Parts: sequence; C-alpha cells; structure tokens
Amino acid sequence: MEWLLSHFDFVSSPEAWVALVTLVTLEIVLGIDNLIFISILTNKLPKEMQARARRLGIGAALVLRLALLGTISIIVQLTTPLFTLFGHGFSWRDLILIAGGLFLVWKATKEIHHSVDPVDPKENMVGSVATMTMGSAITQILLLDLVFSIDSIITAVGMTDHITIMFIAVISAVTVMLLAAEPLSRFIAANPTVVMLALGFLLMIGMTLIADGFGFHVPKGYIYAAMGFSALVEGLNMMARRKRARQRASEDHPH
Repeated sequence: MEWLLSHFDFVSSPEAWVALVTLVTLEIVLGIDNLIFISILTNKLPKEMQARARRLGIGAALVLRLALLGTISIIVQLTTPLFTLFGHGFSWRDLILIAGGLFLVWKATKEIHHSVDPVDPKENMVGSVATMTMGSAITQILLLDLVFSIDSIITAVGMTDHITIMFIAVISAVTVMLLAAEPLSRFIAANPTVVMLALGFLLMIGMTLIADGFGFHVPKGYIYAAMGFSALVEGLNMMARRKRARQRASEDHPH
C-alpha cells in the first residue's frame, strides 16, 4: 500500500499538477498526427473492418507507449549520439524519426497520386481498397505508432521525472484518440476534399520528422498553427460549397 501511495505523492504538489495538465494537453496534440494517419488508412479497408482496425491500431499505440514507459531508462539512452555526420551527432531517436518521416512522405505521396489518378494501371499500392488487408493496415499503423510513441515518451521525459504523471498523460491521450477516431474517420470519408488536406498534413509532418532527425527542430506550434489555418480555410470552402449547392437546388426546384 505504501508503495502504491508513493507513486501518487505528486497530488499535493501544485507544480506536479501543472506538469500533468501540460503533458496531457501536449500528448493529445501530438496524438493528432497519429490519428489522422490511422483515419486515412483504415478508411481504405472494407467498411465492416474499419472500426475494428481503428480500435486495434489505437490499442496498439497504448500498449506500445506503456511498454516504452516501462523501459524508460533505455528510451532516454536513445538520444545518445551513435555517429557524427555533417557535423551532427545521429542517435537512435534521430534515425527512427528519419525512417518514420520517410515512410510518411512515401505513404502520403502515394495516396495523393492515387487520389489524383485513381485509374492509373501502375497503381497497385495499399491505397487501393482491393489490395488493402487488415494485416497490412495494422502493420503500417504499428510502424507509425512506434515512431510517434518514442517521440511522445521522450517529450514526456523532458517535461517531468515522475513516472505516474507520464502514465496518466499517455493513457489520457490515447483515450481521447479512441473517442475521436470514429467521428474523425466519418468526417474524412464524408468530405473527399478533406482527404487531400489531411494527406498534405501527413506530408508536412513527415518532412518535419526528417528535419528533426537531422537536427533542424521545427517548433510544433508553427506546425499546428499552419494545420489549424489550413483547416479553417477548408472549413470556409466547405460552407461556401454547401451554400452554392443549396442555391442551385432552390433554383432547380422553385416553390
């Protein structure tokens, strides 16, 4: 009992509560990237598999992050440089971010190509519903879960040294992802133009991960401000399209 209470001794510290709220917010924001990818990918599956794939993908994210928290001493060492190239010391974290960024750029580019030219006979990527399987979707989700999870845990370590706060923040963020997954996926499926915008976000996030891996840190605030502005513009476009559609409908069927 004393051992359990010792993990919650932060409840009497105002600084710890500030760290908890800040970290929960940060983890939720960082989870947006992962959620967009999961939503786009699972929407390529047959309809009866989509919800299950989303739950499995987000559940895997939770298991991965909790497992990584359990090996936090190893995770911290991932930031130790392995070799130096072009004056920059590359660590395991850098290599993982670069690999994840390249995967995101490749995936988003392929999806954009498929959206622009869906009848291209050379197009046999997993973006096609016919070739997408549950196993393929889960494998890709797990790959990105790993990249985002490591970045998320290293961020948490930089914010606080209290392991219980990290666990609470991770579980809270993944719970929000689980609740938001269905509405976000339905919204993306119902609005085709949003798919292209979301793919653009993934392309930008991928380039950001690559830049971060090479030592060029782009503040997250800039990235999310750009995403927010783009989403606002797309929202205005959607409102304008709906208004034009209503006007045409009223002209075609006057009372």
